[in-house]
Amino acid sequence: MKRIIKLPALIRWILWTGFIFLILFTLMRLGLFLFFSKQGNTFGNLTNAFFLGLRFDLRTISIILLVMLLLGSLPWIHPFKSKGGKRFWTILLSVIVFLLLFLFVVDFAHYAYLVQRLNASVLNYLEDAGISLNMVWQSYPVIRLVLGLLLATWMIMWLIRLAYRRVRNKPSAADKKTRIISSVVTFLVLGFFVFGRFNQYPLRWSDAFALGNDYKANLALNPFESFFNTLKFRNKYDEKKVKSLYPVIAQYYQLPVSDSVLNYTRLVSPRPGSLTSKPNIVLVICESFSGYKSSMWGNPLNTTPFFDSMSRQGLFFDHCFTPTYGTARGIWATITGTPDVEMPKTASRNPGAVDQHSIINDFSGYEKLYFLGGSASWANVRGLLTNNITGLKLYEGEDFKSPTIDVWGISDKNLFLESNKILGQQEKPFFAVIQTADNHRPYTIPKEDQEEFKKVDFPLDSLRKYGFESIDELNAFRYTDFCYRKFIEAARQEKYFNNTVFVFIGDHGIPGNAGKMFPQSWTEQRLTAMHVPLLFYNPSLIAPRRSNMICSQLDVLPTIAGLSNISYNNTTLGKDLLDSTSRAFAFIFDPDLNMSGVVKGDYFYRRQIKTGKEELFSVVNNNKPAKDAATDSSMHEMRNLTEALHETAKYLLLNNKKNH
Repeated sequence: MKRIIKLPALIRWILWTGFIFLILFTLMRLGLFLFFSKQGNTFGNLTNAFFLGLRFDLRTISIILLVMLLLGSLPWIHPFKSKGGKRFWTILLSVIVFLLLFLFVVDFAHYAYLVQRLNASVLNYLEDAGISLNMVWQSYPVIRLVLGLLLATWMIMWLIRLAYRRVRNKPSAADKKTRIISSVVTFLVLGFFVFGRFNQYPLRWSDAFALGNDYKANLALNPFESFFNTLKFRNKYDEKKVKSLYPVIAQYYQLPVSDSVLNYTRLVSPRPGSLTSKPNIVLVICESFSGYKSSMWGNPLNTTPFFDSMSRQGLFFDHCFTPTYGTARGIWATITGTPDVEMPKTASRNPGAVDQHSIINDFSGYEKLYFLGGSASWANVRGLLTNNITGLKLYEGEDFKSPTIDVWGISDKNLFLESNKILGQQEKPFFAVIQTADNHRPYTIPKEDQEEFKKVDFPLDSLRKYGFESIDELNAFRYTDFCYRKFIEAARQEKYFNNTVFVFIGDHGIPGNAGKMFPQSWTEQRLTAMHVPLLFYNPSLIAPRRSNMICSQLDVLPTIAGLSNISYNNTTLGKDLLDSTSRAFAFIFDPDLNMSGVVKGDYFYRRQIKTGKEELFSVVNNNKPAKDAATDSSMHEMRNLTEALHETAKYLLLNNKKNH
């Protein structure tokens, strides 16, 4: 005890403050464990995640304490020797505590929606601050959260001030030598915690993903590790690397092999079996249409019975994946055929990437229409659409008669019905895109529909068992199915219906616990975030069939064009799923985890972009891939394909210009 008392007052106060912060960080991690889905993990098998999390927390806290040590040693702001020092540190620490708590709150909200710790992609929302703030205001109790933040800040500062008074009331008799030695030792100890390990290399945030599954990684991380590390991540293409990998791409896309010229253009002629009636196209991009939450894979909550009935009457691909997560990225991939691997922003926000070729333009003689219930300003989607689709008629919320119901504009039902009226008036063949939004926070269901729609209620444990975090989320998912039914019923009354191919594709899935509906890898490695339904529907034009061919959002437009009996230029990474020469695989890019990979055959291969760490998982069962020559061969092939697709995607984002 005498040695502790002899420590300088500043050092003792820093140690007390660090202890208070450590309790706060630990409680936040326990909160994540207690209040969110554990994805089948128990406390007992998470000890390594908690211990790694402690090390991450000590690093963040030590950075704060080092600032206190260095600044606090200055005579004019020393907390115990300067008159203004106490006031300075009270203000500074109050700001720090408030910011820490604020980031934890944002992190929890981010995790609740995306099952991912806070990362730099959240900055994309600042590009559309007005829409983002409205969504937050309508989805969360903002005033109560702010009041709670202020109260929590006051409580923590009360503890820090209590520690200050305790130290001040026990003066230290430390001499100059003791002060110097204790300061140096404290600096070295804090520096060690910042470095994080006895090793040549420091503790890295990517170490969390060596724990075995993504839940453990998320539990170990804190929002500061995940946010500031992803903030530094950038995707830039290396043309030499792209050229060296071109033969791999050529093999999978039937391209001419060349060592010097990058040529991804394929002029595709009409194929046998296509529709010769010059069909209309209605492409519905479905908000958050996650496979495991729907009825097509047997979810007992039966959320989408109407879409399930359509899938039995159409051409349904049940192994379709989006290249990455997020609406803006999903629209980009669908419209352009290129995965959006831009970081940290989305490609639609990159002025250098906004000039893109789209197969939609090859539908010559067609009217081009795009309908969405809100604003196309979100993520600069307007720039992507109007700059690249010739003669596009863009209909937004203000162009419709129906009232706005929330931040996302008019309801999906009214969007469908008003779009249907406009389509019914077309005299030429048309290619129309309808983008839905209601299956999204704040999960609004219009009052005008509530009597007919009829909300349901389930116990919370049943909801979470089958992939939902709240009854509001489930009812919003069901309401989307209600809107699909209303649309198809209305479209059947129009003359255009019989010669129209309706295509439904999710813009992305939702990460979460798929339970026993899918193999564990779908939950643990976040495939649920990218798995979506893909349906081509019109009973009079398309024979019903369910295909388990692995495919991608990138394949939507080439397949539509192949069905429509047109010649088209394919310049990117999509393929016609009905062409017997097409290879079955899906590229996956996770900007939150800095990973890229590919689903092919029985496996999901993924690789850490920074560290090169690679993993292989079964997508057909819970067995670990065998360690044999056949598996090694598959992994080698998937490694090459992953790298080729990723590097090529980076290149094509800036080199897929439309013909002017």
